Amino acid sequence: MFAPYQDAPPEQARAMSPPLQGTSPRRVASPPISRPLSPPVPTRSPVSYPRADEQSGGIDRGRDAVDLFATKLGLRMDIEACLAYLLLPPAGPVMLLVFESWSDYVRFHAWQSSLLFAFLFIIHIIFSWTSIISYLLLVVDILLIAWLTYRAYSDAETLDRYQIPFFGPLASSIVDDE
Repeated sequence: MFAPYQDAPPEQARAMSPPLQGTSPRRVASPPISRPLSPPVPTRSPVSYPRADEQSGGIDRGRDAVDLFATKLGLRMDIEACLAYLLLPPAGPVMLLVFESWSDYVRFHAWQSSLLFAFLFIIHIIFSWTSIISYLLLVVDILLIAWLTYRAYSDAETLDRYQIPFFGPLASSIVDDE
């Protein structure tokens, strides 16, 4: 049995097979096998993949060519993520979901915005009979839009997803399942 830290190397300490009858116990080296030389392998120049925002021509370039910061609409990713909260939610984020299919970061913020503000829209309808609660909800809407826009812009450099309770994990699971 060989242990990696034993004193003798395994060739000196292992059990040898008994010699064949009529042969000497010393080892005989087999003659080297002569093989024909194979032709040299041609070297290939490194392949340069086009960026994800360039025209691909319908060819799938694989995961090597994926640019995490590219967007289909041509805008910067942080600007598109901010637009998910600024473009008349929940209708604007739905438009982003229709047209943006490359950036999971933008799609996450569009899902979170559409889910959150669709819920808040229903709350607005329920409490539309009183003006005080309606104005309070409007202030909450504006503060949420400002805070989530700021977080979408500032977290875009590291692709961190700031998640609102309940709606954030739901949006994240939808994007991860796509």
